[in-house]
Amino acid sequence: MTDWGSVVERITTFIKDCVSSAGAKGVVVGVSGGVDSACVAKLCTMALGSDSVLALIMPEEGVTPKEDVEDAVNLCKELGVEYRIIEINPFVNAFVSKLGEEHKIAVANIKPRIRMILLYFHANSRRLLVAGTGNKSELMAGYFTKYGDGGVDFLPIGDLYKTEVFQLARYLGIPERIVTKKPSARLWKGQTDEEEMGISYEKLDAILKAMEKGVSVEEIPAVAGVSEEEVATVVRMVELSRHKREPLPLARVRDLLDC
Repeated sequence: MTDWGSVVERITTFIKDCVSSAGAKGVVVGVSGGVDSACVAKLCTMALGSDSVLALIMPEEGVTPKEDVEDAVNLCKELGVEYRIIEINPFVNAFVSKLGEEHKIAVANIKPRIRMILLYFHANSRRLLVAGTGNKSELMAGYFTKYGDGGVDFLPIGDLYKTEVFQLARYLGIPERIVTKKPSARLWKGQTDEEEMGISYEKLDAILKAMEKGVSVEEIPAVAGVSEEEVATVVRMVELSRHKREPLPLARVRDLLDC
């Protein structure tokens, strides 16, 4: 059985160390009304105190449900942290008016990149670090936008699978309305994470854990209780998103230069 008290202590110490080593005054975190950002906001508050945490709530009118904004605001009030609500529609519309809407995924990825810019504007102007809200499931499967929600300074829950984040949330006392909400990046109206990925988080995590332990692809279906097709789907996601997790490749020519 997981000792969540020790997990929380390890994460809060990590947060303190990240902020201290960077000489920052605190953190800014995007709070969406979902379970991941709720956990990160709570952990940052526990680690640094409410005065050192700024929350940005960045909904998109017509896409973000009102209850998400309500949940985000209520959480911030409960934690006692400063929060700002910034509608991203004007920024999205400015890009779309110049670029067009023909490519659904390309337009959808503009949104997390706009949110990243807003987070870093506030981070730079107030000497804060951007606390990422990504979990291990998303990181391993590549279910995040490069230079969008993947553009952060550190990842407090980056070593926790999504199913473990739900457990952490209950330990932290995150409101049940947030914990039981169907996960969604809100890239478009009605979008859900599991539908877009084509697999449930429970199965995804079972497969990823088996892969992490070195179980062969052929053995994973029996070990994780999933189908061969589901394993193939996850393996493909991991392979195709490798570029998101690795350092940028560069052409090595130093040996050819006359130094």
